[in-house]
Amino acid sequence: MDVHNLIHMANRIGEFFDAMPDRAEALDGVATHLRKFWDPRMRRELIEAIDAGQAGTLLPLVREAVLARRVQLMPA
Repeated sequence: MDVHNLIHMANRIGEFFDAMPDRAEALDGVATHLRKFWDPRMRRELIEAIDAGQAGTLLPLVREAVLARRVQLMPA
């Protein structure tokens, strides 16, 4: 899948959860949504894009959620 499209979709999720007043709850919400509803390949590609420095437009909330919960998001 196109990494720019993945970032766009992840940012849309982040925009929704960014409205939450509790930062920890927002981070958990982003990670949970990605784990439940994204194909493992999509999650892997997003993580690889972050690692490669190709996700510059990713919202800070999404980046933090993905990196903090990386183990849970990486496919087995």
